[in-house]
Amino acid sequence: MSQENHIQPFDLVNSSHSEYAALNRYSNLLRAERLPDDPPVPLEELIQNLKNVPAFIDYKIWCAWDASHTRIVGNGDVVLLRTEDNRHLAQFNLGVLPEYRRQGIARRLISLLANAARDDRRRLLITETNERIPAGEAFMDRLGGHKGLVGHVNQLRLDELDRSLLVRWLERGTSLADDFELGLWDGPYPEEQIDAVVQLFELNNQQPFGDIEIEDMHLTAEQLRQSEQASFARGNQRWTFYAIEKATGKFAGYTETIWNPNRPQILRQDMTGVFPEYRNRGLGRWLKAAMLDKVLADRPQVKFVRTGNADSNAAMLKINDELGFKPYQATALWQVEVDSILSYLDGRQP
Repeated sequence: MSQENHIQPFDLVNSSHSEYAALNRYSNLLRAERLPDDPPVPLEELIQNLKNVPAFIDYKIWCAWDASHTRIVGNGDVVLLRTEDNRHLAQFNLGVLPEYRRQGIARRLISLLANAARDDRRRLLITETNERIPAGEAFMDRLGGHKGLVGHVNQLRLDELDRSLLVRWLERGTSLADDFELGLWDGPYPEEQIDAVVQLFELNNQQPFGDIEIEDMHLTAEQLRQSEQASFARGNQRWTFYAIEKATGKFAGYTETIWNPNRPQILRQDMTGVFPEYRNRGLGRWLKAAMLDKVLADRPQVKFVRTGNADSNAAMLKINDELGFKPYQATALWQVEVDSILSYLDGRQP
């Protein structure tokens, strides 16, 4: 283990400009390894992201610095959600620059993360790996981790989109117009409908999680507001198309996208969901088609649409496959017991 690299906590709110800049340079180096086609994240976006973490998220970061304390060469973070759900687990991320790997930095960082989780009475840690950084999967294997869900980031090239398919889906949607209507929220959720939005977010719990030990998550209206404020602070712009049943006024489903002008060619497709009682009627396709039609008309800068899907999510994959989404990057969601990490560390002390 190199003695030249020292690790210390990173102050999210009160770090110096040079410290933020060092973290930004490091983060973009790792980002280029994982997303080689994407532009770097500007410094101001990173600063706003760190300074606007929602109040219900306890977010701790440690950074490994080189001997000159001018360059960050590795970091680890742990996310402790202050919610009523999933109090047994924490999320973490860990990275080390390629030229500094296999020097014991990751082991020192994971010790800090595991102990932070244990001190908060969390017994389980979850994280994601991707195929472009195989060192991550190898490290999880060494820790005794379990790969609980495999998936892909799938990408649609808009210049390859079958526009006639989009027209057909929109025309089919008109056959639903007697019973449903579509609406759009551009930006924040309207206050008068925030309780309904909370219920819409329950659809997130119907995504497959494989055999990851994760409970359904039930965010409050205040937590949703905190999350959207954090997203907007870093420059994200959000569109939400929703479907309402006319007879009852109930929300039937929604689809949501995130766009950031710092990455104008890339659109992130977030959740698309329809409540079970409204499925198999074409609402999902209508929502997706309406969103893509608006993107084509109002955001001509967008060239690629990306979305994450579990490989087991057959229903959503069928829709995305029809649209022309193709695998862009393989991912895996892992879980590992905190005790397993600590046992590994006890057997590997230098």
